[in-house]
Amino acid sequence: MALEGGTIDAASFSTVRLVAGACSLISITRSTGQRVRESHGSWTSALVLFLYAVPFSFAYVLLPTGTGALILFGAVQVTMMTAALAGGERPRPRQWVGLVLAVAGLVYLVLPGVAAPSLTGAGLMAVAGVSWGIYSLRGRGAVNPLAQNAGNFARSIPLTIVVSVLALQQLHLETRGVLLAVASGAAASGLGYVVWYSALRDLSATRASLVQLLVPILAALGGLVVLGEPLSVRLVLSALVVIGGIGLALAGSETRRSG
Repeated sequence: MALEGGTIDAASFSTVRLVAGACSLISITRSTGQRVRESHGSWTSALVLFLYAVPFSFAYVLLPTGTGALILFGAVQVTMMTAALAGGERPRPRQWVGLVLAVAGLVYLVLPGVAAPSLTGAGLMAVAGVSWGIYSLRGRGAVNPLAQNAGNFARSIPLTIVVSVLALQQLHLETRGVLLAVASGAAASGLGYVVWYSALRDLSATRASLVQLLVPILAALGGLVVLGEPLSVRLVLSALVVIGGIGLALAGSETRRSG
């Protein structure tokens, strides 16, 4: 909403988003009687978070929503499934079938908005997808998801400020854009990532990559509730296929491990 509406530039959106996320998470951490310590989070995770958030914002200035979603989640799937296979996980045939069905449902959902992408936009979105996949994988061992995300967000701020300074000529801030960036960072990103890190502790890399495909469906449903977008047959059918594919893949026993 913020970027497509032109109410804020991509660099400022990224900076406000990450600063809002850091402030929100640090405040919540302190309210629980904890402190964000040096050991919480890491510069590597902060860099990966930065390489997701900033390219994502710049890419969506250049890409249609449907095209961006396909590139983003395609890159996430490839990254996490590659890590799963490299880590010795061996998805069962049913899981591969479920993955194919879920991806097909996603393609069907965004197909009307898919267009030949800008090479720059596609490249940036691919970087964002790979980075998000890595950030997710690094969160699987998080002992304290709240404090670790707070530390990662805080460390990412100097990096994104540098980008904002370099893109100063493109500076454009409207109240609506800033408020949307704050909401994206403080709620959707900050709190959402804490929940995601908490869930990751009980998911294999294969299962974590699969459930990510629910995100476009949830976003579309959010459009119905928040933006008053019409309910379409395409959305209903796509949701059924995606959820059915994920359900098929997650049902039954866990992935096998080689060796």
